Amino acid sequence: MKAGIHPENYRTVIFRDISNDEEFLTRSCAPSKETATFSDGNEYPVIKVEISNSSHPFFTGKMKFVDTAGRIEKFQNKYARKKK
Repeated sequence: MKAGIHPENYRTVIFRDISNDEEFLTRSCAPSKETATFSDGNEYPVIKVEISNSSHPFFTGKMKFVDTAGRIEKFQNKYARKKK
């Protein structure tokens, strides 16, 4: 890496997939207030993601609904047939 081209807060972080609790270690500038201990015994900042390669249907070959904000219920309520 060239010296002086990366931000000062470029550090090692844990990315945690909240849909299946998988974790992987990489480097990032993304801010985080939370920390956790990784399997190597060291403590790192944690960044939570909704979908990663361990839960995305393209990479897993499994189709599943990921409903984090009640989107399916909102759609069903909006377009539900009204009884007469």
